[in-house]
Amino acid sequence: MLKKLTFILAFAGVGLAARAQELYVQTEPASNMPANSVGLRLTNKFYPMDHASYTGYRLQPELMLGISKKLMVHASGYFSNVMENRFRAEGAGLYAKYRFLSNDDVHSHFRMAAFAKGSIINNPYMPPMDGDHDHSAAAFNNQDLDLDGMTSGVSAGIIATQLVHKLAVSSTLSYDRYMNNTKNNLPYVSHNAVNYSLSAGYLLLPRSYKSYKQTNLNLYVELLGKSNLDQYRAGYYVDVAPAVQLIINSNSRIDLSYRTQLFGDMTRMMDRSFLVRYEYNLYNILKK
Repeated sequence: MLKKLTFILAFAGVGLAARAQELYVQTEPASNMPANSVGLRLTNKFYPMDHASYTGYRLQPELMLGISKKLMVHASGYFSNVMENRFRAEGAGLYAKYRFLSNDDVHSHFRMAAFAKGSIINNPYMPPMDGDHDHSAAAFNNQDLDLDGMTSGVSAGIIATQLVHKLAVSSTLSYDRYMNNTKNNLPYVSHNAVNYSLSAGYLLLPRSYKSYKQTNLNLYVELLGKSNLDQYRAGYYVDVAPAVQLIINSNSRIDLSYRTQLFGDMTRMMDRSFLVRYEYNLYNILKK
């Protein structure tokens, strides 16, 4: 009886393993974390920087709340040395996702969700001018802004995710509006952008579920694109980001990913990055 109950719980969405192949690394799926749950996430990003003599590093601690089966909220903090040559607090962001469509079958489902995000950042828009920098054109003509530590602003979009057996495919389309940071105003850059992505995840191991304690191995590849909308600073790019993920004991997750540009004409300060993430989830602790 206990084995049967364990098997049912594993497929009922109690743990990460039940939706493993759609836990994308660079993007979010249309599915939500389980209701009444809390997740703690620590994301580390490393940037080989063209304009500086050091490697850029950004730390993003994140608190995630499963408010209901349809609504989840993330609160993030940002700390880095990317825009200043010292490690410091950059600001904070808030993300909310609402799943409005869910068509479920035995070995497949299709889901859609809408999301919104806002960030308040106190970074300068240009790196400091000192002896450790080569002041390259890419650094000072950068048109690739983001809401994850670089720029204040808001974003809204839609996600569609299809799961079939061990393969999950997801697409995202969103609009970004960049605003002045608390330290200085936006320079001569595009204030508006469209982001788009196509992500695929495959559950490699285990071949069959026997217990929710089994370790899952997932493989991902994500295409991440962006187009600036302001004509005087137009440009686009498409990046590729392969990733490996481990789900441990159905409540812990480890992500490893590398992101690099495939093609584009946008002037960017950084077009490569490495991601290392750890996540831990607590279930059924926000009960009414």
